[in-house]
Amino acid sequence: MRDQKTEKQPFDRRAFLRSGIVFTGAMLTGSGSLRGAEKKESKEIEVGPPEDLMREHGVLKRVLLIYSEVLRRIDAKQDFPPEALADSTRIIRSFVEDYHEKLEEDFLFPRFEKANLLVDLVNVLRAQHQAGRQVTDVTIRLANLQSLKNESERSQLITSMQQFIRMYNPHEAREDTILFPAFRKIVSAHEFDSLGEDFEKKEDELFGEDGFEKVVDKVAGIEKGLGIYDLAQFTPKM
Repeated sequence: MRDQKTEKQPFDRRAFLRSGIVFTGAMLTGSGSLRGAEKKESKEIEVGPPEDLMREHGVLKRVLLIYSEVLRRIDAKQDFPPEALADSTRIIRSFVEDYHEKLEEDFLFPRFEKANLLVDLVNVLRAQHQAGRQVTDVTIRLANLQSLKNESERSQLITSMQQFIRMYNPHEAREDTILFPAFRKIVSAHEFDSLGEDFEKKEDELFGEDGFEKVVDKVAGIEKGLGIYDLAQFTPKM
């Protein structure tokens, strides 16, 4: 029986999502400080940068669904809380554009260019990031009740959301299926692991501890406010 006392490791979402966590429990005695608690050891495998970026694409996808719901309600002349759209645009700006895309631009794109791999794709993706930010500028400016009541500004708002959805659906799909899987080919195992740590530090720096989970919770709150959170409602009735 092992005599070493181990502290319970904090939850690591990257390790949990990739491997699950294999636990081995051991009842330790002889020290009153343990109070008979069962200690667990974990063997953890870190999620790599591409998988992390793919998970963040899930946030983007859910905001695109929010945009689509807002567009549907505008077209049907149904009310919706304007703050739902305003909050969504802020998530796009802070989490997707200023964080997620910056990771791609600073850490992924230059390495593909240096390796002379998928350079044409990288050029298009980078250009689309810039275009997306310009579109988001318009959406942020017009995501308010006053603009929604103005026919000209409402039309501009509709166009900006439609453009964003049309571009980012294929954009993220191309990254998930081509760019991210190829990333492992152009970096060493050590560099791959180091980048994962860099991504984690940057996320904590910008959004605090459990930053990803906090952003997901914000998105879920918007979905609930619009009545589109319940996944079962999207199941077709056959």
